[in-house]
Amino acid sequence: MTPETARRGGETARRGLDEQAVLLAAGLANLAVSTVGTAFGTLRGLLRRADAGELAAEAEHDLTARGRLVLDRYAAVPPAHLEILARHTLARRTAADD
Repeated sequence: MTPETARRGGETARRGLDEQAVLLAAGLANLAVSTVGTAFGTLRGLLRRADAGELAAEAEHDLTARGRLVLDRYAAVPPAHLEILARHTLARRTAADD
């Protein structure tokens, strides 16, 4: 393989990757636009409902509950490792004394 052939092969590979990246970006943009369009259509339908106030209150309640679950899951600080070991040791000593 000559250096010229190797260079052309590298350009072709790079062009193929660039083309693939552009195609992926275009596909992702199309998906985002269609998803947003669907969401707006759904939102428009919900606003036309007679019970929109109740629906909004339920949505707020659900979002608050979800937020509480997320905070409980990720914001709770687990007990220190040494504290856990100390509790296990104390439990074993208490069990051995019985």
